[in-house]
Amino acid sequence: MPLSSADFAAIWLTLKLASLTTVILLLVGTPIALWLAHTRSRLRGPIGAIVALPLVLPPTVIGFYLLLAMGPHGYVGQLTQAMGLGTLTFSFAGLVIGSVIYSMPFVVQPLQNAFTAIGPRPLEVAATLRANPWDCFFTVVLPLARPGFITAAILGFAHTVGEFGVVLMIGGNIPEKTRVVSVQIYDHVEALEYAQAHWLAGAMVVFSFLVLLALYSSRKSQSTWS
Repeated sequence: MPLSSADFAAIWLTLKLASLTTVILLLVGTPIALWLAHTRSRLRGPIGAIVALPLVLPPTVIGFYLLLAMGPHGYVGQLTQAMGLGTLTFSFAGLVIGSVIYSMPFVVQPLQNAFTAIGPRPLEVAATLRANPWDCFFTVVLPLARPGFITAAILGFAHTVGEFGVVLMIGGNIPEKTRVVSVQIYDHVEALEYAQAHWLAGAMVVFSFLVLLALYSSRKSQSTWS
């Protein structure tokens, strides 16, 4: 059999991690992107740089500092222990937190670009019709920014699926708990199990191609309709 039960467990864990991370990123990243798109605050630059840091930092650097923060002697770790939750390191919850931070710019930046492209005019028109901020968002901003949300969701999901350094630093290599596909491929290569590694790696290549195909197809259809 090309794929073992451990491989399928890693695939399921990866899909679960990517799905949950994408949902959280859309919920958290939307207000951040809205603020970055419309604010004139001096903090716009520094906050935008912080959001984009994962684009330039090595994943192991992010994983290392998250490991320290969520460990038993870190601020987050001490807080979660005081709450009776233990530490978040080497747990699925820790993977989610690390994935949200690491994939943040891949969701925030497409949303920010979409919100910026809308401009103030549609919101001003809605305001003259006595629409409150929530009405403006759900009836004006959300439909106009739909392409940005699609791009953000696709990129956030795909980037989370492809993680390695961050998840390995935070979660280690615990079967059915923190061992995702990228770590499983690494295990196969270390054990010289190249046939199994080929199957998983090939699946990742096909998945990546389909993600990019969906992304470019959606952009093409959007430009056609516009």
